[in-house]
Amino acid sequence: MPEGLRIYAIGDIHGRLDLLTDMHERIVADAATAGDKQFIQVFLGDYVDRGPNAKGVIDWLLSPAATDWKRICLKGNHEAILLDFLKDPEVLKIWRQYGGLETLHSYGVKLGSLRSEDAPQALLLDFVSSLPAAHFSFLSSLPLSVTFGDYFFTHAGVHPGRSLDDQRDEDLLWIRDAFLDSTADFGKIVVHGHSPKEQPELLPNRINIDTGAYLTGRLTCLVLEGAERRFL
Repeated sequence: MPEGLRIYAIGDIHGRLDLLTDMHERIVADAATAGDKQFIQVFLGDYVDRGPNAKGVIDWLLSPAATDWKRICLKGNHEAILLDFLKDPEVLKIWRQYGGLETLHSYGVKLGSLRSEDAPQALLLDFVSSLPAAHFSFLSSLPLSVTFGDYFFTHAGVHPGRSLDDQRDEDLLWIRDAFLDSTADFGKIVVHGHSPKEQPELLPNRINIDTGAYLTGRLTCLVLEGAERRFL
């Protein structure tokens, strides 16, 4: 990392507002002993679905930071599916398999009879009326990646056969095996989530900080400063 900069990168949250607020307290306590530095929080996407409070997580991410820290929120594949549903109610068939019903419920959408033919359209209309404009603007404007120093941050990973400047949106949001199995030098160390593990993975070419928060109760933060790498 450039001198004087400390990055706090936070993995997939999936509606676990309780873990997010607890992690924030840990980060603030950790930063209190750091002296005069620039602090940046990088969230790696997947704020919605599976967990119980997607709306609360988005509310928190949109709330003013208590400090002058910079906050960067990247897009995950779950945010992408949510946006697809807003364009096409039939996406519900896929989205519900990814925990979309939990997100709808957190926004106060009445799920009713999901077996009726008009259920997807009815749920979409209810969701549109329940989704705050600020939330839609937030979800629609999330970047797919950001880079600092020797690190490239994105949700899922990168395609080994492409340069970092030539990645496809689909890979940044969805890729798994081709990226996870690769030992290639990607040009920078890729910090990612998307593929949950019981413990964070620290490898020569990538760092995975998705520890399945919605299921395990464990949210992970990677702290980067200079050549130092550690976890909260």
